[in-house]
Amino acid sequence: MRNNDMVRTQQERMHANALPQHSDSDRRIIDAPGPSLLLYQVWKGNNKFCFNGRIILGPDSRSLFLTVSLIVVPVILFCAFLSQGLIHQLPLYIGILIVALCPVLAVYVVILLLITSARDPGIIPRSLHPPEPEDDGYVSSISSDWPGSQNGPPGIPPTKEVIINGVIIKTKYCQTCMLYRPPRCSHCSICNNCVERFDHHCPWVGQCIGKRNYRFFFMFVCSTTVLCLYVFAFCWVNIMQIMDYYHCSLWRALSKSPVSGVLILYTFGAAWFVGGLTGFHLYLILTNQTTYENFRYRYNLKMNPYNRGCFSNITEVFFSEIPRSKHNFREAVKGDTSSVYTTSMPSGHPMSPEMPKASSDIEMGKRKAVAAEDLEDIQTQIDSVGGLQRCETQPRRTKWDQNANWGSSPDIQMLAAEFGMEHDSTDRQKIEGSINLKS
Repeated sequence: MRNNDMVRTQQERMHANALPQHSDSDRRIIDAPGPSLLLYQVWKGNNKFCFNGRIILGPDSRSLFLTVSLIVVPVILFCAFLSQGLIHQLPLYIGILIVALCPVLAVYVVILLLITSARDPGIIPRSLHPPEPEDDGYVSSISSDWPGSQNGPPGIPPTKEVIINGVIIKTKYCQTCMLYRPPRCSHCSICNNCVERFDHHCPWVGQCIGKRNYRFFFMFVCSTTVLCLYVFAFCWVNIMQIMDYYHCSLWRALSKSPVSGVLILYTFGAAWFVGGLTGFHLYLILTNQTTYENFRYRYNLKMNPYNRGCFSNITEVFFSEIPRSKHNFREAVKGDTSSVYTTSMPSGHPMSPEMPKASSDIEMGKRKAVAAEDLEDIQTQIDSVGGLQRCETQPRRTKWDQNANWGSSPDIQMLAAEFGMEHDSTDRQKIEGSINLKS
């Protein structure tokens, strides 16, 4: 019995000595000094960055050129072909004011467009590993069709319930960002980011519309509607002045100023489009909804947990402080930049499907290299354990040889999991052979 206690004590020392050695070797490999890059250079989303990370754009930012041209070209035509007629046919100061106000309004619209497009919409920082069960209130009963609920420890629940104004809201787990999305947050498949208070992804702006740029988006849509109505109205004023000056019909006046006719048709159609968006988003603001919530959940006044009344809803959108960005895209990222957002997951946690396969292979290669070095140390310590067994005075116990499942004992499983062997049969046979020979 004394010899068995000595063997058990020696095994405990072996585990205590082996594990720190592996961790130090692993740390030397993984934490090796690497090139220092900025955060925007290793960003895993689909965004585009300009001016060394100072401006963040969406993946379809080229649509900005089309949107800007649809705003600027009609204004140029208005100033080039209608300004002279309005100045001569109207009082001088009024005509100059009308012509000058149009490009000023157009510049204001373009500035709002650029602010909306080049601003962080409220991207939620990604997590480097899934949440721990004890930290995030895991439930014991998990759906069998959820990844990770089979073949191993329980996986991560797909939803988690939170209470907002007495209403239970289910927040979903994002496998890409490896976090539970905050309320009103959604993952944009185009930008590949979780966005706070996600409204929609606007192709005309080329950016997600979220908590940090929704105010500017609404101001852009509203001012574009005003610009369209402004050009539409004064094109008609120009046509009416031509009819009065030449005493001609409407068609004759349109033939004398065809640009006015083209701009009337163009601004009429555009005003319906942007005006409809303005009215729709004004309704969303008054009821405190997002476009995503309106199409997905169909809230009414009683069910919407975020509705606090018209005045409070307007204050929340237009007069509340815009939160600072949760990212500093010009922040230096030190160490192995290939694994800044792609790290090896702990045992029992599902790995994000968005992780590049090459980075995972590199990480597994590092761990196997460490395991090969430490395997020799383990076998050396097993030899010492065998030496103690040869010195024992009592007869040997044959249970060690007869136990066919000894290789799957908790101690070996722990060592195999720590060294990344995943119960490799060759490595297990080496350890078993060493034990059997020394026995």
